[in-house]
Amino acid sequence: MTRHFIWDPLVRVFHWSLAAGFLANALITDPETGLHRSIGFAIAGIVLLRILWGFVGPHSARFASFLPTRNGLRRQMTDMATGRRRVHLLHTPLGALMIFNLLATMSALALTGWMSSSGTRWGGDPVEEVHEALVAWAAISVVLHVGAVIFESRRTGVNLPRAMVTGVKSVPDGANIEA
Repeated sequence: MTRHFIWDPLVRVFHWSLAAGFLANALITDPETGLHRSIGFAIAGIVLLRILWGFVGPHSARFASFLPTRNGLRRQMTDMATGRRRVHLLHTPLGALMIFNLLATMSALALTGWMSSSGTRWGGDPVEEVHEALVAWAAISVVLHVGAVIFESRRTGVNLPRAMVTGVKSVPDGANIEA
């Protein structure tokens, strides 16, 4: 195995903090409580920090380093369909789409959560319905994300969850690597 340091501490802490915050608010906290709102504000803050980090952070954290292209998406889907093992050191094109999806969804969740709880004219049933629909979409996205991580880990031989904990991707020797 060849070890590649990829994910900096901010990206890793963001990832697991976002996961914990979303799971807490979606499954544990009562939406009418201050704890739910506080976690929502914390999520909004870390999402804003991650967006900023996506422009000023190290190469592997920058959005420009993993923008998905039509050709890249096609190659990854072809690899998956044909069983070809190509390891991406950064995010795969499909993984990058999921990142942008989750960042947008979490941003919209934070906004609609604030709108429905701020006591302003923005609140009300329509905003709460959008917020609930976004929670459902986020949950579907998280399930797809976890499934894809497991699938890609098995398909490529790279333990992706471990890489998001340690920051190091251990790539099988002789693997076809795409930077």
